[in-house]
Amino acid sequence: MSTGASRLPDPERTIEGGSRYRLRDLFTPLDTLLVSGGDPRLALDPRDRVNAYGCAASPEPEIWNFASSTASTISQAAYDRAALAREELMHKCLFDEVEIAFDARCEDMRDELRGHLQLSPRVDVVFSPSGTDSQLHALFLARAVLGVPPVTIVVGADQTGSGTVHTARGHHFSTMTASGFAVRKDGAVAGLGGDSIAVPLLDAASGITMRADADAAVIHAVETSLAQGRCVLLHVMDSSKLGWRAPSAACLDEIARRWPRKVQVVVDACQARLGRRRLRAYLDRGYMVLMTGSKFFGGPAFSGALLVPKGLSRSLDRIEGIAPGFFDYAGRCDWPMAWTALRSRFERRPNFGQWLRWEAALAEMGRYYAVPGAFRARALAELAAGIDSMIALSPSLRAIPDAAGKICADDEEFAQATIFPFMLLRDGKPVSIAETGAVHRALARDMNEEISGSAADRQVAAQRCLIGQPVRLEREHEAPLTVLRLCVGARLVTEAWSPDTAQAQRNVQHILDRIAHVLVKIELLLDRATAAPGQFVLEA
Repeated sequence: MSTGASRLPDPERTIEGGSRYRLRDLFTPLDTLLVSGGDPRLALDPRDRVNAYGCAASPEPEIWNFASSTASTISQAAYDRAALAREELMHKCLFDEVEIAFDARCEDMRDELRGHLQLSPRVDVVFSPSGTDSQLHALFLARAVLGVPPVTIVVGADQTGSGTVHTARGHHFSTMTASGFAVRKDGAVAGLGGDSIAVPLLDAASGITMRADADAAVIHAVETSLAQGRCVLLHVMDSSKLGWRAPSAACLDEIARRWPRKVQVVVDACQARLGRRRLRAYLDRGYMVLMTGSKFFGGPAFSGALLVPKGLSRSLDRIEGIAPGFFDYAGRCDWPMAWTALRSRFERRPNFGQWLRWEAALAEMGRYYAVPGAFRARALAELAAGIDSMIALSPSLRAIPDAAGKICADDEEFAQATIFPFMLLRDGKPVSIAETGAVHRALARDMNEEISGSAADRQVAAQRCLIGQPVRLEREHEAPLTVLRLCVGARLVTEAWSPDTAQAQRNVQHILDRIAHVLVKIELLLDRATAAPGQFVLEA
């Protein structure tokens, strides 16, 4: 991989300390813009022209995508929306400065996002290049709300993004920021560094089930931190890489009752696998919420947002002391226009890549919520039942138990699982971590020439498909395990929808047929590894 994400030409500095971007920057090829303004995870391999998640910058409809827990290929509809948005901004820039036109468009996107999620206009939206960047935004705002540097308690620390171990402590999570500044990974962001406590969700003994004492562990961590005179930023999970949610609502109620105004909650909803009623309930309780448009909704990686409830917004605009290192992680246009005092402290630094990725994500969100709610729920239920059945019937797969928690009305269509983790088996035992990774990479490639067998087998092997990246599961006294994930995302529901009931049913069945195809390819890959032991090491 190349060492850095694509960057736009350096802006011309202005006397006011901001930055004036030239109109010609918008004429950069769209594919280049879509992978700009992010950290090195967005970089395209110079040979394959895909990022670390196997996704190209332009549509590849021939690839089947069941990887929404990780990243998705951009759809043609989303790509077209980004292209049109760029043309419209170019036109507006003929009459206004680039920064002014860009700022207005970002504010329009806040309104559109609130509309799709059915949120109050008083909920503020802070945009960022990724969910990981948004975690730093949440820490920055929590310090302002609590008045002192908090200790961050991360629930599900073993099932969140790899950058969270850094951002929870106010540290750099990469070697380069989205604004293009070189930094030392895991070095403290100047003025933002602090402490964190990890609360894992996996049962240490089994390594594949959720711990039974998760709520108690969270209460203990909060109680211990407060007893030390610390305030707390509680990072709760809804949902994790395996689709798990913790702590329980009862646990959060107890924390609010026992320690009012000493614990600020931020909900990690970056997977976006929660109903809109549940989302509104979190915000109504005064919680901040981390979101992305690039997981369930299937927009291109990366696009982050921090949703800020109305009760916090009034105090946030009056922030005086700003951690000097934090200026590298936000530009003026990322903040809501109503936050005039805070915005004035940041550079006028439009991030065209971040903006266009959100334009693409909003296209997917609009298409998804245009589908009737009853069909969304029915389609997700039928897909969940079909995937569960296929995994259970496969001799080479073992499902990881669902630990999403007790279903309630706020779950809406997410009463059904949408992430399906499973282990690969040989002779009833899990295969190695290396082999699981090799299978994952091979799924994304045309393996026709490597698979011997019938013409039908070679046709299966030729199909390229993306599924969720391997997740490593640590165990107390045994070697770690790793699981793969089949994921149902918004785009599958959108593509299945038809006002013709019979056609819609055929569309859902077509998706299940494709998933069966993916599982057969996994079986073929495992058979090939058995037939040629020691040779199943594919190029990374």
